[in-house]
Amino acid sequence: MSARIAALLVVLLLALGGGALLLQQQGKLLRPAGVAALGHPLLKNFKAADITAISIRQAGATLTLERKDAQWQIAERAGFPADAEKVRDLVLKALELKVGQSESIGEKDRARLKLDDSGTQLEFRGADGKALARLTIGAKFFKREPENAERAIGDGRFVMLPDDVKMVYVVADPLTLASTKSADWIHRTGFAAEKVKAMDVALAGVEKWRIERARDDANWKLTPLRAGEKLDTIRANSASYSLNSVELADVAAPGAKPADTGLDKPFATIVATTFDGLTYTVKLGKPAGESFHATVAIAGEAKASGPDAAERQKKIEGRLPAEKALAARTLLIAKSKFDDILKKRAELLEKKESRRK
Repeated sequence: MSARIAALLVVLLLALGGGALLLQQQGKLLRPAGVAALGHPLLKNFKAADITAISIRQAGATLTLERKDAQWQIAERAGFPADAEKVRDLVLKALELKVGQSESIGEKDRARLKLDDSGTQLEFRGADGKALARLTIGAKFFKREPENAERAIGDGRFVMLPDDVKMVYVVADPLTLASTKSADWIHRTGFAAEKVKAMDVALAGVEKWRIERARDDANWKLTPLRAGEKLDTIRANSASYSLNSVELADVAAPGAKPADTGLDKPFATIVATTFDGLTYTVKLGKPAGESFHATVAIAGEAKASGPDAAERQKKIEGRLPAEKALAARTLLIAKSKFDDILKKRAELLEKKESRRK
């Protein structure tokens, strides 16, 4: 190799090395702010097992989930059971939050992104009442602008750590679970009046009617039943099955006044007696959106019968304590659950046209 060629190679290597160094420096300048934190956990140094309370605050509303006696409860609903699976999901989502992007922001940006008092404040507390982790949840993050941002779930969320109000983070989870509505958190299992033997329905200011049967597989009889009338068996079955499995839409706040809920003068009273020896009395008050205010009281002692009596007895006894505890509550139950019950006596009869056929 001649000296001239060797000198050219040295110049070329220096040029390539210098170009690589320049590209490296440009890359650093082009990297987004906070890139070093990308993919790192957002909330650090706390464990799920240490959490004994979760506080969720939004403008004008607060909801507190507390772990007591190995059960999650809603403090603002006088300890009503919370859905443990939803609590678990919220905790896991918080633990799994990763930094997607971060930027320095000022006061105006915080307001625009709802990272001020208009945002959602999420706090996890330990047994000593001190905060284990805190997070401010702001506006939704969208990769593409949706047609209706209010209704769209979002691809993620703008969030902020209260200890560093000059930095905004983007996380990939929309955090829809962070809600202060008790309806989003209650354990929805209500009661189950199975194997109904008789059902009495009193519609205030309208009328009363009763359906009953001698056995679980017998035909229904309607009282009163006038000459020439015939009970529509399908409608009677539909009415009796309506209380077979009742879920709760929500639970009213403690101290709800009967005059405000309409339960001082219920417009409907339903009494369902079962072949298992239980009597369920349901009273309906004023509507609240798509639900009725309601109460339920359960009387009698369970005494299952039939070939599966032992299994049914165990099942009923397992759920009965929780069902009877509902008597102390003002419940909210979907109106649709009573569509087949809240009928006038005439609506339970077969139409004459269908009988001719």
